[in-house]
Amino acid sequence: MKLRTLMRHAKEGAKSLGRNGWMTFASISAVTVALLLVGLFLTVMLNLNSIASQVENNVEVRVFIDRTATKEQQETLKNQLQQLSHVKSVTFVSKEQGLEDFIKSMGDDGDVFKSMKGKENPLPDAFVVKTDKPKETIDVAKAAKELNYVDEVNYGRDYVEKLFHVVDILRNIGLVLIVGLLFTSIFLIANTIKLTIVARRREIEIMKLVGATDAFVRWPYFIEGLMLGVLGSIIPFLLIAIGYHQVYDWFIGKNYQTYLFVKLIPYEKMTLYLGGLLVLLGAVIGVWGSLTSVRKFLKV
Repeated sequence: MKLRTLMRHAKEGAKSLGRNGWMTFASISAVTVALLLVGLFLTVMLNLNSIASQVENNVEVRVFIDRTATKEQQETLKNQLQQLSHVKSVTFVSKEQGLEDFIKSMGDDGDVFKSMKGKENPLPDAFVVKTDKPKETIDVAKAAKELNYVDEVNYGRDYVEKLFHVVDILRNIGLVLIVGLLFTSIFLIANTIKLTIVARRREIEIMKLVGATDAFVRWPYFIEGLMLGVLGSIIPFLLIAIGYHQVYDWFIGKNYQTYLFVKLIPYEKMTLYLGGLLVLLGAVIGVWGSLTSVRKFLKV
């Protein structure tokens, strides 16, 4: 297609938006409301998924070493742990460091244990084992427990198993809801856009009767649908971006990232992904709604 012809179709598509004022407003409003709901839900679900992944990645296996084990035996145990399937890293934690970490984890309540420094330390040396996949933690812990020179293995069994179960449920529910909401939005938006095309069916029939090709008829509506979708996606994107910026600043200001050990998706990253996704969804839905409606009136 020549650039001149394409510009002509673009101009016609833009003019149609102005000529059909109320129908254009109705279509853009439908796109805006639907994509606002989709965008809000996606923002919440993306952050929940990110937080779940952060919590999963913090899961670790702590292998306490037998107090009677020599340095050579400890080194042997470390090599055996590193050779286990799905083990990503093995870090030695001395009993002194273990006491320091325990005191820090207790916060203000840990002050009562500071008097133990320099005295008999009841904690054993340990290896902290990280897996390449969080769900492999359970199997790695069971395998580590069977090795020599191991006194005890701790990975928060009840907590970890419940965590993985809850995370799987949340992800599955979120996926089903997002897909359902997207299909509902596509159906509502496309049908609203169809109404604007149906109202101009005589115009399409006349163009066909005077010899216009299907492509010549489709292009202005293709561009009009594209414009409707993109215009309808801008408002929800701006509203969600402003709202997320406020929530993100409040979360950072309250220092919840330190207390809860989780982070929200950074504002810049979220707006980039969400903006691109909403504009793409709006454009696809707008084009699809226009083209499927025009097709019905091309058979003259």
